[in-house]
Amino acid sequence: MPSITELVGQTPLVPIPFENPSVKIYGKMEGHNPGGSVKDRAALGMIRGALQRGELSPGDHLIEATSGNTGIALAMIGQQKGLQVHLVMPDNSTQERIQTMQAFGAQVILTPASKTIEYSRTIADQWAKEKGYFQLDQFANDDNWKAHYHSTGPEIWKDTEGTITHFVSAMGTTGTIMGVSKYLKEKNSKVTIIGVQPAEGTSIPGIRRWSPAFLPKIFNPQWVDLTVDIDQEAAKEQTIKNAVERGIFGGLSAGGATAAAIQIAHQLEEGVIVCIICDRGDRYLSSGLFNIENPTLVD
Repeated sequence: MPSITELVGQTPLVPIPFENPSVKIYGKMEGHNPGGSVKDRAALGMIRGALQRGELSPGDHLIEATSGNTGIALAMIGQQKGLQVHLVMPDNSTQERIQTMQAFGAQVILTPASKTIEYSRTIADQWAKEKGYFQLDQFANDDNWKAHYHSTGPEIWKDTEGTITHFVSAMGTTGTIMGVSKYLKEKNSKVTIIGVQPAEGTSIPGIRRWSPAFLPKIFNPQWVDLTVDIDQEAAKEQTIKNAVERGIFGGLSAGGATAAAIQIAHQLEEGVIVCIICDRGDRYLSSGLFNIENPTLVD
């Protein structure tokens, strides 16, 4: 029987209905990974790489800054590899995320939300130096994007039978879009790679507009053909539509990617678009994202 880490990947594509039958949109359901998000791939790749190179050994302390999904993946996989995991994140993260990390055995360190994830990264750097903890640094770690080059990209190519014309992904650490872009462009240089970022002044969990000093080092702008700005309301609208109308239960960044995919679809006469549904919506229930009302009580 396979171990839990061997179940990472091979997530399904599901159709997202669109008014033009000549334009197909598919969502890649990364919430089907055992840790519940696309970040399982990068976490496994980074931990496996560090162990193979001898940079990490069972019993070592690992620290990383995270907005949520990477932390959950590191907590789950790190525990399976015998590591002690410490995760630094803004204190406005949902309780579902915090408690899931703790359930997997990680220590969670919270930083003021007003200082953003960039401050969480600063604290992780500080603890790594002061305490001697090992830091994967997902923002500068080539094993991050290579995990998607070796898994996500090939899966998309295979499952679309090489017909994909456009790939859409939210940009956080940018590992997903970098790895998939490199693979797909090697297969067909005409595939258009679209990155999604929040509109100016908008906050969407899991998607970033990085200041120049914190731009991920793994990011190569030449591997992205087009960047689409999505505001929070558009992302929220598509997140709710995904759940209610399409049965796709994802988070706000997945809604942002869906909104961008639909925006691109309206510009095409024909094509095959794949967007990343990067996690599951149950991580956002306490945030009020889905406007959940109290259930009806009948005496």
